[in-house]
Amino acid sequence: MTGGQRPRLLLLHAHPDDESIMTGGVIARYLAEGVDVRVITFTLGEEGEVIGHRWAQLVADGGADQLGGYRIGELHAALRALAPDPASAPRPRFLGGAGRWRDSGMAGTPSAQHPRALVQAAHDDLVATLRAEIDDFAPHVVVTYDEAGTYGHPDHRRVHEVSIAAIAESRVQTGYPLKVYESVTARSALNSGLAAIGEIPDGWRMPEPGELPSYPDGVITTAVDVTDVLDRKVAALAAHATQVSVAPSRTEYALSNLIAQPISPVEHFIRTDGRVGADEGVRADTGSRVETDLFEGLR
Repeated sequence: MTGGQRPRLLLLHAHPDDESIMTGGVIARYLAEGVDVRVITFTLGEEGEVIGHRWAQLVADGGADQLGGYRIGELHAALRALAPDPASAPRPRFLGGAGRWRDSGMAGTPSAQHPRALVQAAHDDLVATLRAEIDDFAPHVVVTYDEAGTYGHPDHRRVHEVSIAAIAESRVQTGYPLKVYESVTARSALNSGLAAIGEIPDGWRMPEPGELPSYPDGVITTAVDVTDVLDRKVAALAAHATQVSVAPSRTEYALSNLIAQPISPVEHFIRTDGRVGADEGVRADTGSRVETDLFEGLR
């Protein structure tokens, strides 16, 4: 980056709430540092499983099919919670505009056959639309998903696939982004977070060994400390109330499956720029030292 240039960070996510679960800490940290942060969400999350009864009839299957619109409001509230000044928080942006592509639901469900489902969209259309977003913003850093889509959701896997193609095209033509990361969970951090959990709310359960996805520490290239903004990350998680429950301790959360997960004060990434399309788990050429800043080497 040239001297005095404002750093630009682009985060790519499949559904509202993914931004807070996986990257809420880095969004809050870099907003506080004055970074120009943009979050692009690929779908409205229409097929999400609603927690509780208040909004249960908004669901797509047998309900009003209004959940996606409601989740736009949750995303807006979450981004405001992550910002030091809510008035200047990033506004929700959806790939192709809100509602262009639909939440596909889990693999094998009827929703995956919907004509607007993200998994049904033409690859070239998705890549071209994302490429336009990348070229317009010219981000210095992009964060996306790993090849597994975090936990295997078809939309997460599609985000990875489309991101890799669009990023590669943009870098050839424009030189941006300068750095690319996949958002992941470090195994030691997950295990220590789970070990620290004490009492959990009624109805919740602890995960079985290996049930939650994680990566061996040896392939983690970047660990960003978000302790100073952890309260904002927690508030953002709570803003997604149809999808996320935050424990009274404010150190754990659960999705509709009621499996307790720690809210980590460190967010982990695997850097992939220069190795776009490389095999899973291969470090970028950063040496053995783990980065502590997504913009390390750029400012």
